[in-house]
Amino acid sequence: MRMRPTLHWTPPEDLPPGTTDLGPVVDALRSGGVLVLSGAGISTESGIPDYRGEGGSLSRHTPMTYQDFTASAQARRRYWARSHLGWRTFGRARPNAGHRAVAAFGRHGLLTGVITQNVDGLHQAAGSEDVVELHGSLGRVVCLSCRALSTRRELAERLEEANAGFEPVSAAINPDGDADLTDEQIGDFRVLPCTICGGVLKPDVVFFGEAVPPERVAHCRDLIQRAAALLVLGSSLTVMSGLRFVRQAAQAGKPVLIINRDPTRGDAHAVTRVALPLGTALTTVAERLDLPLPHQPAT
Repeated sequence: MRMRPTLHWTPPEDLPPGTTDLGPVVDALRSGGVLVLSGAGISTESGIPDYRGEGGSLSRHTPMTYQDFTASAQARRRYWARSHLGWRTFGRARPNAGHRAVAAFGRHGLLTGVITQNVDGLHQAAGSEDVVELHGSLGRVVCLSCRALSTRRELAERLEEANAGFEPVSAAINPDGDADLTDEQIGDFRVLPCTICGGVLKPDVVFFGEAVPPERVAHCRDLIQRAAALLVLGSSLTVMSGLRFVRQAAQAGKPVLIINRDPTRGDAHAVTRVALPLGTALTTVAERLDLPLPHQPAT
């Protein structure tokens, strides 16, 4: 998702400790003008694992890189077989209390927007508007030749038809929608081309080793400039694609508040890090602001 990113980060011993005091978060939201930056941790309660938290997928799984995907037909077969299986679970995920709380904050005019590092679309499903998908969306597919966009649901139907009987059992699903499969399980899975030009299809997400589009970065930087405060939710900020916005906010004198159970790479720039589960923390914040949460939509 960024040029040769840091996949692992060890917190220094002098980082300030986390707290359970949600007061600064409540105060910032009550004042309004807050920009949210969310990471994989906000979606774990929806059944989507994160990369770096307790039991995070990086301990057993290396995400596909852009370089490997574009250079090797076998790498693309491996990716699409694993991703096709993962999509069956990933596509059924529903917003949790954390997503619904963020939607409530926005609906009541407390937010200037949401930047998410996630590719799951759960903020929008919960009702949030003005969401910037920093790393794209697994719900879309792009052709690397003609740049045509199509829906992931459409491709999933095509892949189901082309790979009838493909029913392997995965050991785990990863944050990028990739399922853990062996080469034997992948077998001769059939990868499909673009229906318009026959080109290579790729999920419309920013892979590891790939740069976030510069116009998207510029838009996020503008959002930081216009915000009164930055609220980071469920991100370790290990990679620069998110950390740069924390640094920008801090350098501009805007308060940075983080809710994440584990230390983050942005803690040194934050006025507080609340070490609580996000669903519990954000529901409590909403209650203290007298904001009703939208109900979980029926499945």
